Amino acid sequence: MTSIATTLAAAAGRRRAVRSGVGATRPGLAWAVPATVFFSLFAIVPLVLVAVLSFTGWNGIGSPKWIGLSNWTALWHDPVMLKSLWLSTLLTTLGVVIQTPISILLGVWAAGHQRNRAVLSAIYFVPLLLSVTAVSVLWRALLDPNFGVPSDAGWLFGNGNLLGTQSGSIGVLAFVGAWQWTPLHTLIYQGGARAVPQVLYQAAAIDGAGTVRQFFHITLPQLRNTIITSMVLMVVGGLTTFDTVLILTQGGPGTDTTISAYYMYQQGFLSFDFGGASAIALVLVVVATLISLVMVRLTGYDRMNSTAEGL
Repeated sequence: MTSIATTLAAAAGRRRAVRSGVGATRPGLAWAVPATVFFSLFAIVPLVLVAVLSFTGWNGIGSPKWIGLSNWTALWHDPVMLKSLWLSTLLTTLGVVIQTPISILLGVWAAGHQRNRAVLSAIYFVPLLLSVTAVSVLWRALLDPNFGVPSDAGWLFGNGNLLGTQSGSIGVLAFVGAWQWTPLHTLIYQGGARAVPQVLYQAAAIDGAGTVRQFFHITLPQLRNTIITSMVLMVVGGLTTFDTVLILTQGGPGTDTTISAYYMYQQGFLSFDFGGASAIALVLVVVATLISLVMVRLTGYDRMNSTAEGL
């Protein structure tokens, strides 16, 4: 009996040691070298070069000329830049407001066991297989006021020129972005919903909670960290949107849809002011980083200790 008790105690001690990490073999720093080199070459080094270029005047030919804070001063007093930041924030907010509730509902539904769920989910995820350029060209053709859907549905679209006004253009950009990217976030929520322990729903059903009550009191709280992750992706993606604006509106009418990323393209590749374009790019990086950090800190995501959802 004594030997059996000793063996069991030793086994329990080994299990506690493994759980606490004592004696466990951890990968060495060498495993991080490839990722570190890749990130440095394709993220850190370009970011440093952009920061240096923002203090220079350069038209893409010859050597950059150091001009100090001239680009930043001009940017601060540029009304188009200030307007572009507001438009970027507006489109990003619309994307979050539209895509979040739809993707949560669809993701929770797709995580279930309904009939034909797999087939319908596969069809719904088709937009993820298309490039942003292809999607933009598709909707540009569909919304053409002369040959597209608006020409045959004047009772709904008026004169049919949805891209001829600021409100119409912003609405189209928000809709097209939601049409393409909501399936991605639906997939994220589907994975999060499937990770929720079924025992919680079983206990709630025993207590008499219906489907709606289970959704608001179990599913949503358990998806808290998934929601934060999805929203951070939406914010960063919204602030860096470019292809859709380039193909659908070209920043128009006028500058009514000239968001910061498109304005950066105009300054660099149309006006050949790569110094000013670099300053705009750096502003976008800082704004996106700050917003992401604020979201993470305010939601408590950085203080999550458990590996289980919502804990």
